[in-house]
Amino acid sequence: MIGTKELLKLVQEKKLVENLCSRELENPEGAGFDLRLGEIFKINEGQAFLGENERFTPEAESLAIYGKHKDFILKPGDYVLVKTIEKLNLPKDIAAIFRPRSTLQRCGITLITATASPGYSGELTFGMHNLGKNELKLELGARIAHVIFFNTTENISEYRGQWQNGRVSTQGKPEVQV
Repeated sequence: MIGTKELLKLVQEKKLVENLCSRELENPEGAGFDLRLGEIFKINEGQAFLGENERFTPEAESLAIYGKHKDFILKPGDYVLVKTIEKLNLPKDIAAIFRPRSTLQRCGITLITATASPGYSGELTFGMHNLGKNELKLELGARIAHVIFFNTTENISEYRGQWQNGRVSTQGKPEVQV
C-alpha cells in the first residue's frame, strides 16, 4: 500500500489524482484520499446484456451535477450511479481500490465499487443503493468514498477497456469487449 506522503508527491509530479480538495492536499486522513460526489445518474429503463464477447448497458440520465445543484434526495429503494469529482491517472505500476465512507452504511446506503487497474485514467462511477428506511439528503461535493493505492509488479499491459475516461454507460448500444 502506498502511504500519503508518497501519494501527495505522485499527485504533484504525475497528476495521480486530479481535482482533490484542499483538505486532501493539505491534511489527508487515513491511507489514501477521500473522493467526492460529483454527479448523480438515473439508469433508464431498457435492455442490458453482459455476454462473453459483447455487452451493453441501459442509457443513464444525469439528475444532479456538482456546481449546478446543491443536493439530491436518495429515497428508500432508490438505486443511482454516482460519479466522482476527482479523476485518476494511474501509471502502469499502480492500482486503486475503493471503499465507502462509513457514514453511508450508518444511513442504510450501500456504495458499490470496483478496482481501477493500472493505466486507468478518468473519473470513477459507483453504484449507490438506499437499502434503509429513511431518505438521505446527499450534498454534491460530499466525501463518499476512500481510495487506497497499491504498487503492482510485472504488469504486461495497462488498462485498455472502453470505460477509460469515466463514461457512465454504453448508451444502450452493443459493443465488443476488449
